[in-house]
Amino acid sequence: MEPRGLMGGFYRISEWIMRLSVINVLWIVCSIPFVFLAIPLLTAGGGTEAEMLSQVYMTLILMAIVAPFTLFPATAAMFSVARKWVMGETDAALFKTFFKGYKENYKQSMLGGIVYTLLLAIMVVDFIVYREQLNLLSYIFIAFLILLVVSLFNFFSMLVHYHMKTFQLLKNAVLITIGKPFRSISTAIMAGAVMYFSTRFTFLIPFFMGSIIAYLSFWNFYIIYQKLQDQAEKARIAEEEEAEQAAELDREDLVKSDYNDGSK
Repeated sequence: MEPRGLMGGFYRISEWIMRLSVINVLWIVCSIPFVFLAIPLLTAGGGTEAEMLSQVYMTLILMAIVAPFTLFPATAAMFSVARKWVMGETDAALFKTFFKGYKENYKQSMLGGIVYTLLLAIMVVDFIVYREQLNLLSYIFIAFLILLVVSLFNFFSMLVHYHMKTFQLLKNAVLITIGKPFRSISTAIMAGAVMYFSTRFTFLIPFFMGSIIAYLSFWNFYIIYQKLQDQAEKARIAEEEEAEQAAELDREDLVKSDYNDGSK
């Protein structure tokens, strides 16, 4: 029996700490090649500025190469667990749900990862090129980069929630991001806040950063999904009512026609 009162509150908090940390660690373990390449970026130092920039660019290129095959499938698996939590299945088996999501979504997350990695690389390169020349244009690229990242969160949310082809997932992720600006902005703010605090309190990175972002992102997406479902249900009811009214008018016309024929 779950304890109540103050002890029950501490128990529930400890449970959530355990859930978030376990999934975050699994996410990092399944992304080890990507994480291994990212470490030099955090410890880079020494040499001239040109040498450091060259090292950073080479590291980013290698990270971009391995990301679709490691980071993206692991993130899809993490989102599959976050989906269970948001939908009320908080007692779902963590390891089983994670690795089931990893296996089922590997191919689509890899293909989507290739597309997103190319788009992100183009955005970053454009920002670097135009940063020195046109400040305004560089800010525009930053805005597009943020939208692209939010659409990536929506892509993972849709990947674990719908059965769609990869192209449909990519297209709908972008459409939802653009079509729901308030939700997109709130997702960006929440994810940015988690990342900011993770840089201030670095213990959050290996234990909580990814899982918290996944939970908040899917929670925001699920609100959009529920509203779309409600709109679809209202549209269906309206169509049924219109069909019933049309059928009733047809019946009335038929009765009038029969009455007129009989009176003749």
